[in-house]
Amino acid sequence: MVAGVSGVFFRRLGALSGGAAVGAAAYGAHGLRRSDRDDYLKELYETANKYHFLHSLALLAVPHCRYPMMAGSILSLGMGMFCGSFYYHALTGDPTFTKAAPYGGGFLILGWLAMVP
Repeated sequence: MVAGVSGVFFRRLGALSGGAAVGAAAYGAHGLRRSDRDDYLKELYETANKYHFLHSLALLAVPHCRYPMMAGSILSLGMGMFCGSFYYHALTGDPTFTKAAPYGGGFLILGWLAMVP
């Protein structure tokens, strides 16, 4: 059963996030690839983009789970902390926020588990 308002919200958020992930992938493939960034930062960007895209798809499934607001919120938080910190580091070279990535990864795992019941 698709949840009401929260279902619509996370379906839209997943679609917007997926579009942003495709745009970020295009930038990574065309803009970042030709930059003078080292290979580690390019790999970091690719990792962020892969997880961003996969978890955007997960957000599309959130309306079909029992607790969509909880699962969607946890997944969104995880995406922001994990992907956001990696994107930031890859684009700026500043590793300040990478300490948030392991917590973000934990939230991504919890978000998937929240869709189980």
